[in-house]
Amino acid sequence: MGLGMAAAATQDFVSHAKFPRPVSAAAVREDWRARGFTCENFVDPPGREWNDFVHDTDELVTVIDGRLRVLMNGNTHDIEAGDELFIPKGIRHSVHNLHRDTTRWLFGYG
Repeated sequence: MGLGMAAAATQDFVSHAKFPRPVSAAAVREDWRARGFTCENFVDPPGREWNDFVHDTDELVTVIDGRLRVLMNGNTHDIEAGDELFIPKGIRHSVHNLHRDTTRWLFGYG
């Protein structure tokens, strides 16, 4: 299960280099499932932006290849391959592909 809004004030949102490079989607999927999260693949072309999302469940994001910038609660979090980002439920967030090439990433809800 996720941590929820109650933990948002003290949660360290980014775990840098949580997964070793090259990042194995299967290893991430196994880790997340053990923690109660789904795991889906996503591919974004350079410059793609997903703006102002709010979910009713916690979310995890991990970059497989490339770089993402995630904006949430007025803070900017740049993540790269192997990093894991936690987005608490109810938090408005946007995801931007910063990489000059395609960024492959995983997201999951729990």
